Amino acid sequence: MTPLLQASALTCERDGRLLFEQLDLSLHAGAMLQVSGPNGSGKTSLLRLLAGLMAPTDGQVLLEGAALAGQGASLLWIGHAAGIKDLLSPEENLAWLTALHRPASRAAIWQALEAVGLRGFEDVACHTLSAGQQRRVALARLYLDSPPLWILDEPFTALDKQGVAQLEQHLAQHCEAGGTVVLTTHHTLSHLPSGYRELDLGRVAA
Repeated sequence: MTPLLQASALTCERDGRLLFEQLDLSLHAGAMLQVSGPNGSGKTSLLRLLAGLMAPTDGQVLLEGAALAGQGASLLWIGHAAGIKDLLSPEENLAWLTALHRPASRAAIWQALEAVGLRGFEDVACHTLSAGQQRRVALARLYLDSPPLWILDEPFTALDKQGVAQLEQHLAQHCEAGGTVVLTTHHTLSHLPSGYRELDLGRVAA
């Protein structure tokens, strides 16, 4: 069976420093890969490579057996920053973020915002929201129609205890339903799907 996501002999150099080299990984439907390692080991760089946001120094990344180029609609990326526009409302942000590949209806957006605890905040400017609420706006994308592969850089940032527990459960459910998650987090996960495994870049660093 062709892996959903595959990296072969992946090498990454940033600012003249070799972070890792000859890295191989293969993920099938239902997998959750937590990328760990000390600061500076290349965790975010690896996620950006897997999402097609950076080009590797060497090696290649394949999504369903094909090159990543032009397959932006086949994965969902949420970075360490919330990635939302302060002057737009949560509803406007989600409409903007989904417009290119998977446009969402107003009803679907409101339902997603309710799922992350933002009912009543749909039409307020995001700059008036707390950091945790802004993070929830970004994470509401996980409750809309989305591709099976989610690549998430520190998704638990700024969430309260209830938000963390809810997100853990949602990620695990996505995997158990056949989705795939690649994430970095300093949070110790307590809700793990059967396809969970960890990649410690500190052990494979160049």
